[in-house]
Amino acid sequence: MLQPNRVKYRMIHRGHVRGRASTGNTLAFGDFGLQSLEAAEVSAREIEAARRAIVHHLRRGVMLWIRVFPDKPLTKKPAETRMGSGKGALDHWVAVVRPGKMIFEISGVKEDAARAAFRLAAHKLSVETKIVVKGAE
Repeated sequence: MLQPNRVKYRMIHRGHVRGRASTGNTLAFGDFGLQSLEAAEVSAREIEAARRAIVHHLRRGVMLWIRVFPDKPLTKKPAETRMGSGKGALDHWVAVVRPGKMIFEISGVKEDAARAAFRLAAHKLSVETKIVVKGAE
């Protein structure tokens, strides 16, 4: 799974996921892309599951780009723990995804195969998505 090699601070504030994606909102590498339609925090497990679904469906001869990286740590306190006693331990990593952000891009396949692969990948993600085709943006 994706996660940073090292970070400056182990625990960070949650913050707010507001506004549209200003960068990474167009196709930069591939011919087809999976674009987010809503704001969310996509976990590293979801990204990996979607990546595996795409690779499994398309087999060989395809280039795949993952345009998001889970660099935000989320913490969680153990179950049945009393209030207080500080912040919980690191639980998992998430990528902050805003509306319009390109999550995956692929090239080297036909459009129907790309749409089928992205449909399978979209089921693995906790965010509403759409498929973008180069030239038809």
